[in-house]
Amino acid sequence: MIQLSGAGKRFGHKLLFEGLDWLITPRDRIGLVGGNGTGKSTLMKVLAGLDSLDYGTINRAKGLTAGYLPQDGLQLSGRTVFAECMTVFDDLRQMETDLETLTRKMSELDHAGSEYAQVADRFHAIENEFRTRDGYAVESQVGAVLQGLGFGKDDWARRTEEFSGGWQMRISLAKLLLAKPNLLLLDEPTNHLDLETRNWLEEYLADYPHAYVLISHDRYFLDVTVKKIAEIWNKRVFFYTGNYDKFLAQKEERRSQLVSAYKNQREKIEQLEAFINRFRYQATKAKQVQSRIKELEKIERIEIPPEEKTIHFTFPQPKPSGRLVAECSAMAKSYGTKQVFSNVDFIIERGDRIALVGVNGAGKSTLIKMLAGTEPLTAGTYKLGHNVDADYFAQDQYKELDPSARVLDDLGEVAPLATQTDLRSLLGCFLFSDDDVFKPIGVLSGGERNRYALARMLFRPSNFLLLDEPTNHLDMRAKDVLLDALQKFTGTVVFVSHDRYFIDKLATRVFEVGDGKVEVFPGNYEDYLWRKQGGSRPAEQSPAALQPKASNNGTPHASTEAILVIESEPKQKRLNPIKLKQMKERCAEIEEEIARLEAGIADCENALTTFVSAEETARRTGELKSHKDSLQDLMQEWEEVSAAIEGQ
Repeated sequence: MIQLSGAGKRFGHKLLFEGLDWLITPRDRIGLVGGNGTGKSTLMKVLAGLDSLDYGTINRAKGLTAGYLPQDGLQLSGRTVFAECMTVFDDLRQMETDLETLTRKMSELDHAGSEYAQVADRFHAIENEFRTRDGYAVESQVGAVLQGLGFGKDDWARRTEEFSGGWQMRISLAKLLLAKPNLLLLDEPTNHLDLETRNWLEEYLADYPHAYVLISHDRYFLDVTVKKIAEIWNKRVFFYTGNYDKFLAQKEERRSQLVSAYKNQREKIEQLEAFINRFRYQATKAKQVQSRIKELEKIERIEIPPEEKTIHFTFPQPKPSGRLVAECSAMAKSYGTKQVFSNVDFIIERGDRIALVGVNGAGKSTLIKMLAGTEPLTAGTYKLGHNVDADYFAQDQYKELDPSARVLDDLGEVAPLATQTDLRSLLGCFLFSDDDVFKPIGVLSGGERNRYALARMLFRPSNFLLLDEPTNHLDMRAKDVLLDALQKFTGTVVFVSHDRYFIDKLATRVFEVGDGKVEVFPGNYEDYLWRKQGGSRPAEQSPAALQPKASNNGTPHASTEAILVIESEPKQKRLNPIKLKQMKERCAEIEEEIARLEAGIADCENALTTFVSAEETARRTGELKSHKDSLQDLMQEWEEVSAAIEGQ
């Protein structure tokens, strides 16, 4: 459909990419990836015909239609939501009008006349095309897409200008999906979608009849929607077959092969240079020397592109809280006559990592504000446990920052003991590099300030973190840094995120918010979905139930549900490869932790043989008991996880 040959593009003086040869075929499902600023959106605009190439050519098939959804900036007005979506079918509606006109004309003409025959032929030709294009079902198509994208029937009659920017983008996405262009180009389509809507979009794209190219920082979304990856890296575009997960493995393999070829070539070059230098001035070897000089000149040197830096950040661990972190009893919240929550009860315990899920507008942000104490309860009680220190990260957290302070200086005040290298490394993780770290906070964009506010929080965490959409405005690298830090965090986390991969990797419990209540589900988002899809006995049937969960003290252990599976099921259902790999990794982690605890027990026992003071003896005795209790729990978990692995 589209072919690029020797394509290249600059942005000012910066070369984005060059030498691109790319053929997009009619049923391609392509994910376009690369770091921020590498030119993904620019290349997407080139494919859409909204931007031109600086080098090379682009050829489009005759009759090609391309539909492009930018990241933001679209504003619609003047019609209702339903009427705006119906404009996609203006040509079909014109056909419908023509059919009515022809029907009326035929009723007035003599059926035996030649003019009637001409009108009838015209009518049948138009009606045939109208039926072929499913013209009689356009209204139901519009309704299905709007419902899938989260618009209730009451919203259909509202005017488009009444909706915020995120919902405006949903309307634009609905129009594109209804138009079904030959090439669908989506730049960050999931930015303004909740999890339920993303799930619907994944299913819709699975049945999409034509090709599409999409950009997304949602790893799970890419994994389930694309079959090819085009990566812009080091001013070149590299192609991989498979989804994002396979791309990561293939990329590592490709780099390993390149490094191996580079080493072999260097050895060859060094051998040739050594021979030349050794015999350069010997007349008897002149012919061989010249031959090797020519051979050396013909070698096309292999270059290894600079490796992307991998940054692992672990923020300071907080002081431990009591076992009970927070408790809600008969909690209610309303705004005037609108009831958001009614008679809600739940408990949050130390070590919980709770994901709040639900459709947009269900009350997730309201709930997290109530937990943070920034939103009062209408009724009921909410209390924090012993030694609990809560910290709240809002979607607009950047508004709390000092606009006149420079980024690096402000972060240095938060963490006075951190080195400049530590500060700049963390800022680099969140896309602040070079001179960006010296910018005043006030000149940063909203997204940049939100990213900085999150980085700032990581340097001084509380033991109860409340994070409202912390993954917004982060690319995959920054999300991985945040995910890794939160997985190692020993406190308690309640968070809202629309990133499926992030939730699956982090959550130990899911709170579903909606219809005025909060329903609690154990496990991650995969477990939650399984139960929602009809798992009446999830502990005995869901493979995900066997994944180790976190205990109240923050130490992962096998859930009671997993124990039920092992004890009651003589023939255990096989785990999928991902879950099996996770359990093997957990088994290795437990063995390492057991060795550490045994060493700690031996150390305490040795220390107790020598009396220092009553206080030291009491401290060591308590430490010894804690180690032994933890060892007992880990041994039990190790037996359960090992049994589950052996059953595969």
